[in-house]
Amino acid sequence: MRDLKIGVIIGLQSILDKGIGELLEMGLSWIQLNSWDPKLDTPENAQRVKEILGDKVHISSLWAGWPPPAVWNFIDGPATLGIVPSCYRYQRMDALKHGMDFAVMLGLTDVTTHMGFIPENPSTTEYREVVAAVGELARYAKARGLWFNFETGQETPTTLLRIIEDVGTGNLGINLDPANLLLYGKGNPVDAVGVLGPWIRGVHVKDGQYPTNGRELGHETPVGEGLVNFPLLIPRLKAFDYQGAWIIEREISGPQQKTDILRAKELLEGWLA
Repeated sequence: MRDLKIGVIIGLQSILDKGIGELLEMGLSWIQLNSWDPKLDTPENAQRVKEILGDKVHISSLWAGWPPPAVWNFIDGPATLGIVPSCYRYQRMDALKHGMDFAVMLGLTDVTTHMGFIPENPSTTEYREVVAAVGELARYAKARGLWFNFETGQETPTTLLRIIEDVGTGNLGINLDPANLLLYGKGNPVDAVGVLGPWIRGVHVKDGQYPTNGRELGHETPVGEGLVNFPLLIPRLKAFDYQGAWIIEREISGPQQKTDILRAKELLEGWLA
């Protein structure tokens, strides 16, 4: 049977504590490994993860987090998310470099993160400072044979394309989260693929709605119940020769999360057939 590369995003601590039994039970053979705690990013844990996964589960990329605070809204988000806020930038750059080193220990090719609300105006000092910071991280990644990927969300697709061009290291990519483009009101996911298609190296299968006020993000929904048009999005990605994993993300907890993930998997299998 053809490997459709369907998986989920899962935390490093969860893999270390619980293994992969539930993943295999759900018929999932791919993960995006999520780590927000640099203390866990050790050679010993890298070896443990490789032993736990064996040849049964593959890692598409490491999703590397950074130190708090993080407020996921339109009011405090610009001052707290990613490497845009100068007061947190260098501490977070160090954390991301540590994550890149951990990705190398795991034998991976890609590291992904949220960069923050990248300025739309390229003429500002703040934008130039962010370009310099991303450039430093991209060069660090490139020296280790890694791609460094922006997860879509806080930026318009055009701004993401511009910063990739302005940094110019050749190893910056995109982790397309189509729901985030809606939740942040930054664009239509299908149109975004037209802008970012050649740079897309990962995809989150997540769904949602546009914001309904100017303070809070839009509402996440189960896959198939929001405004992401997956039957149109998937062929658009394939037209750009996307061959990466399809990582299901459902940002709730409890039994309903598993139910929604399994439903998303079922839908994906039909769309990818």
